[in-house]
Amino acid sequence: MNKFFSIVRGIGLKRGPQRWLGGVCGGIAAKLNVDVAYVRVAYLLFCLLPGPAVVIYVVAWLLLPNQGGVIALETFLNQRSQGKK
Repeated sequence: MNKFFSIVRGIGLKRGPQRWLGGVCGGIAAKLNVDVAYVRVAYLLFCLLPGPAVVIYVVAWLLLPNQGGVIALETFLNQRSQGKK
């Protein structure tokens, strides 16, 4: 599982410091070097289309590292495995 999270970190995409919810749009905006408002508007338009927009956002929030390199899902899984021992 650690290899998977290393690959996710290697993508170079992090949740952004400009956070409303999870910082996913801020991270994408930083990676694309555009204003975060454009990404948020694009995401809102994407939500109007039929499809799993909310699910994609939640998955991105769980898998993308924050500015410190911490991945929420990895932290959760590590805490859960330490609790079983």
